[in-house]
Amino acid sequence: MFDWIQNIADWFVYDILNLNKGQHLAEALNFFIYDTTKILILLFVIIFFMGIVNSYFPIDKVKNYLSRNKLYGLEYLMASLFGVVTPFCSCSSVPLFIGFVRGGIPLGVTFAFLITSPLVNEVAIGLFVGLFGLKTTIIYVVSGILLGTISGVILQKLKLESYLTPWVKEVLANAQKDQDTFIAEKQTLKQRLPVIWDEVLKILKGVIPYVIVGIAIGGLMHGYIPEGFFEQYMAKDNLLAVPIATLLAVPMYSNASGILPVAQVLVAKGIPLGTAIAFMMGVVGLSLPEAMLLKKVMTFKLIAIFFGVVTLCIIISGYLFNILL
Repeated sequence: MFDWIQNIADWFVYDILNLNKGQHLAEALNFFIYDTTKILILLFVIIFFMGIVNSYFPIDKVKNYLSRNKLYGLEYLMASLFGVVTPFCSCSSVPLFIGFVRGGIPLGVTFAFLITSPLVNEVAIGLFVGLFGLKTTIIYVVSGILLGTISGVILQKLKLESYLTPWVKEVLANAQKDQDTFIAEKQTLKQRLPVIWDEVLKILKGVIPYVIVGIAIGGLMHGYIPEGFFEQYMAKDNLLAVPIATLLAVPMYSNASGILPVAQVLVAKGIPLGTAIAFMMGVVGLSLPEAMLLKKVMTFKLIAIFFGVVTLCIIISGYLFNILL
């Protein structure tokens, strides 16, 4: 879908700037151009689409439906399954997360999507089968979906809405006010578009600085941190290897497809599969660039709680993998 952006990034870095492939600066700059462009496009499209949807389906109705109808946790599972069919990295999932929050979807449900989306997707599943076999792939997919679902339920039970930033609360208030105007005046889509467009630009203006800083951090990590840098800390005779692997993964940044070959190398070097998968989940599901992007919509306390819950679930998954496989 985004190959054309990668082609532009390659052309600019390798042809216009005449940098060589493999250079730290070239890799970091290529990554920054590609991911920044991709995420800004995703932000625009998703926020614009959600603006149209929200103008016809008021936030209060969504909230009332979810609170009135007992779905017995299915909403969290559905959000996780939706995450499976959206092949995004953690940073690319943030625009959808913002759209969900703006649409009045409960915070725990949006977290379930945000957690599962980068961990499990069709591309990663295909690679996983080829690298680790069908049995391991099935266990990984199920654990990834359960990780998102259970974490979403836990985070919802903690009632963390008060830890959303004032910016989000303002966006939600404006969205509700715009909806009331649309409904009262029975406006057509053409009449609604200028208001929706203004709201999209306002949201983008608020988010763009965080996108640029977050992706810049990711680019530096992508270009300058050696792939084998952390291997010495994940030896199989270390009982704390799984939590160490998970925590050491946070400074790194990649999608599941990019980190899977690294996980295969770790396993080939004698590192237990569960430890390698915990490391992979940490790289994909937890990252400093993601934290920077989320800073616009969450307070530091909420980000810390979110990362803490997901980290704990990843560590448990890693130990279970080591026991089962």
